[in-house]
Amino acid sequence: MSSSAATANDAARIALDEADAVLVQKGRTFHWARRLLGAGHAARATRLYGFCRRIDDIADESASPVAARAALAAISVAIAHGEPGDGEPVVADMLALMAECDIAPEVVLELLHGVDSDLDPVRFADEAELLRYCYRVAGTVGLMMCKVLDVTDPQALHHAIDLGIGMQLTNICRDVCEDAASDRRYLPATLVGTLAPGLLVDPGPALQPAVRQGLVSLLALADRYYRSGEQGLAYLPLRARAGMLVAARVYCAIGTQLRRSDHACWQGRAVVPTRTKAGLTLRAVLVLASHPDYWNPSVRHDQTLHLCLHGLPYVD
Repeated sequence: MSSSAATANDAARIALDEADAVLVQKGRTFHWARRLLGAGHAARATRLYGFCRRIDDIADESASPVAARAALAAISVAIAHGEPGDGEPVVADMLALMAECDIAPEVVLELLHGVDSDLDPVRFADEAELLRYCYRVAGTVGLMMCKVLDVTDPQALHHAIDLGIGMQLTNICRDVCEDAASDRRYLPATLVGTLAPGLLVDPGPALQPAVRQGLVSLLALADRYYRSGEQGLAYLPLRARAGMLVAARVYCAIGTQLRRSDHACWQGRAVVPTRTKAGLTLRAVLVLASHPDYWNPSVRHDQTLHLCLHGLPYVD
């Protein structure tokens, strides 16, 4: 092996180790589901998670919006030109992963655009605006996961987008108060009114019914996207189906936890207990073993839901 190849391999191992440490700390649902993937796919998925997590952290943890925007802009230039320059190792590894898995730069840039929008005051007007955001920050991740998992059928992309959107809607419902503390209101005005985010940090009794009803609506919408996402399992490699189904169902269970608390998101962050994850994992494996539709990509599926979004890469 040449010295340059050895250096590249060393860099890849370091990037994987760092991404794995981040996954253990901040991505418990995906860390749980990853063990069901094959080793190669698990490593790729971990590297992708490490990059996406870093992008989120830049938006959430930078010293100022100006600094965050500058960092995201530098990464966007690196992705667009295919050259990491003097950027972070995680960016260089993402470029290597893009080359390895044939991930289009346009998809990664759309993710960066969505995260960059979080640096502005977030006040979504309606569901359409919310869904476009969910596509940018999560539907794009579904598209990249298809490449990471060696999915070749283009029909799978529709379902992958929908699964990402469903997960992001769940995130938004879980993190209403936390996001509000960062001056972000993702709950559309059509559901809760034109509220200042500060009012959602700890909503008073008069406001709580509207917040609850908003979460009821968004969790019901998320469930529709999860159903579409699950219909795409048939396009995945055999070993990957269990991992993705478990990830989807454990994430969906966050919504179940919110429902059990009567959607009182201000009472604490909804968490799925380990024994619940174990039960969901067992049931998912049994579903895959007994449900023929999950194994047959020729089965006619319902129309995917993301098609209401127009003018976005890989959507039309």
